Amino acid sequence: MEVLIVRDLIKSSIAVATDSGEKLFNEINIVLKKGGKVKVDFQDISIISTAFLNAAIGQLYIGNIYTSDFLNSAIKLDHIQPEDKPLFFMVVNRAKEYFANKQSSDNHLNSMFNN
Repeated sequence: MEVLIVRDLIKSSIAVATDSGEKLFNEINIVLKKGGKVKVDFQDISIISTAFLNAAIGQLYIGNIYTSDFLNSAIKLDHIQPEDKPLFFMVVNRAKEYFANKQSSDNHLNSMFNN
């Protein structure tokens, strides 16, 4: 199992920026494409945002490349603060819902902005 230390990867103790999330996503994706497993270590991360998590974790659900079962077995999250756990659940659930019904979601968003 490969270990990705978030603080070392993003060079910060706060995980809030989308581009930092992209860095983590890219590293996770490299491991998963090889069929490997990855531990994502959030030790010494003091703040996590949904923008970061959407970029890092949420987009793993794009295009049905990976199943939820595969992601659940291939990714282990470590050193998550108890107050941050709901953010992970929210991001994963939203990603699953959005990408399962992407066309419907896109149509709904477009109709909101094209009134």
